[in-house]
Amino acid sequence: MNQPKAVLLDIEGTTSSIAFVAEVLFPYARAHLADYLATHSEEVKPILAEVPGEDKVATLLGWIDEDRKATPLKTLQGLIWAQGYADGTLQGHVYPDTPEALRRWQAAGVAIYIYSSGSIAAQKLIFGRSIAGDLTPLLSGYFDTTTGPKREAESYTKIADATGFAAKEILFVSDMQPEVDAARAAGLSALLIDRSGGPADIHSLAEIRL
Repeated sequence: MNQPKAVLLDIEGTTSSIAFVAEVLFPYARAHLADYLATHSEEVKPILAEVPGEDKVATLLGWIDEDRKATPLKTLQGLIWAQGYADGTLQGHVYPDTPEALRRWQAAGVAIYIYSSGSIAAQKLIFGRSIAGDLTPLLSGYFDTTTGPKREAESYTKIADATGFAAKEILFVSDMQPEVDAARAAGLSALLIDRSGGPADIHSLAEIRL
């Protein structure tokens, strides 16, 4: 592997616990969804215009249960989570090796980007109000599903273009093999991480020495 000039990180299962998203964030958004829509009717009107059906709440709750990667849902979840982070109810989970790795890579002159199915707003909340403090100064940029699906090579080509780095200069890390395969197909270096110790390229971000 060539020495990367940039690192592109997935969140769930890579920098942060899948359980945090599944067991904390999703239930929080589900519990506060109807109330948020009622109290922010003007703000959410353009978002709800992209949600099919007459009963928007029912559609959105169905999407949450399916873990649907729908942009309107991700946008709304980000807005609801922002309230929870702001009042201290929520703190973003990161593994202990995550802030250590981010600081080490930044000190080495490596740019660090995030690519997650969660909205960019939600990504900034996880890292901006994390259990390890504000980690956003360590990050150079964020990408979500508005760039494209994470299992399609074209999405990684777009990300490389947006960062200004050549594809071969970027290292992508994810816990999902199809995403790793898509990144490699676009010319990026890519590593599969499995924090449970299963078959993978690495089991911790501490293993990536740049």
